[in-house]
Amino acid sequence: MGQKITIVEVENKKQFNAFLKFPYQLFKNDKMFVPPLIMDERCTFNKKKNPALEFCDYKIFLAYKDGKIVGRIVGMINNKANAIWQRTRVRFGWFDFINDKEVADALLTAVAQWGKSRGMDKILGPMGFTDMDKEGMVVEGFDVDAPMACYYNPAYYPQIMDELGYQKEVDWVQYEIVANQPVPEKIERINALIKTKYNLRIVNNISKKEIVRRYAEKIFRTLNKAFKNLFGYVPLDDRQIKFYVKQYFPFLDKRLICFVVDDKDDVVAFGVSMPSLSQALRKSRGRMLPFGWFHLLKALHNFEKIDLYLNGVAPEWQNKGVHSLYYAEMNKRYIKLGAKTAIANPQLEDNQAAHIWEKYESHIAIRRRAYVKDI
Repeated sequence: MGQKITIVEVENKKQFNAFLKFPYQLFKNDKMFVPPLIMDERCTFNKKKNPALEFCDYKIFLAYKDGKIVGRIVGMINNKANAIWQRTRVRFGWFDFINDKEVADALLTAVAQWGKSRGMDKILGPMGFTDMDKEGMVVEGFDVDAPMACYYNPAYYPQIMDELGYQKEVDWVQYEIVANQPVPEKIERINALIKTKYNLRIVNNISKKEIVRRYAEKIFRTLNKAFKNLFGYVPLDDRQIKFYVKQYFPFLDKRLICFVVDDKDDVVAFGVSMPSLSQALRKSRGRMLPFGWFHLLKALHNFEKIDLYLNGVAPEWQNKGVHSLYYAEMNKRYIKLGAKTAIANPQLEDNQAAHIWEKYESHIAIRRRAYVKDI
């Protein structure tokens, strides 16, 4: 008979620290694991810093076996998302566990029971508090370096989800693109016509300070409009937008912030990317001190491999070829910076905007899945 599994709700600082550190223990011998920055994880769960916690409720659970932690999970109820999409769902995320179906089941059951006690009828995940958090379990592409902004998981995770009767809700795909390929001549010609026809321009030759002052918040407002009708999306409010601008823009290289504006200087399309930090995070073990900052700073100046984080086109500009403008511009900048490959952010498999990559030398490298089950 197997050892008893005990599920404990995290209620104090010691337990919370154990929750944060568990993946580092679980994957200490896994060369594909990309450690998250612990300081970012702490910020995510800080009610004074993360505006999403104003409308999200959550519970953190740990699984113990023979006195040792063998799994973790966060249950979340995004009240704003449930209201907008008229659903009653509890989310799960930060879901990690040893290769043991009973441990996974016990953790998911704890979240499902809490959700049910709050009137929820389905459990969905892995997700985050908002769409700016990590979402989607890897089901294909386990040998591909995951960007730091994505969940990592080994192959036994989705196998166990299937065994537990969870069903696919949606899939996201991530394209790997040859970043130093020339922009196809046909696309160059079409893009020139699009810019002239619609009086659009790509913003160049301004400082990052000016980009932040004039355009950073506009980028997120365009993101809100672009993603409004995509699976489960909840528009970011003003406080969230300021939070993300402050959290992310200081680390961005202005050459990797590409956006298109109209004759009113409004952002109609954008693409934001960064050098891959995956290897640097492995070396730093997810910590800035004592020497993690050195590895991360070095990685920020190595453009060989690029991670694409955010991109979108305002709805009124979709289906006019505008997305091709910033993709081509990013392509040119990657060539100048010496990039070789780029991994796109997760895009819903039925999102037509994702198919622009099919015009370039590319392939689907990673597939991620959100699972759902009645409770």
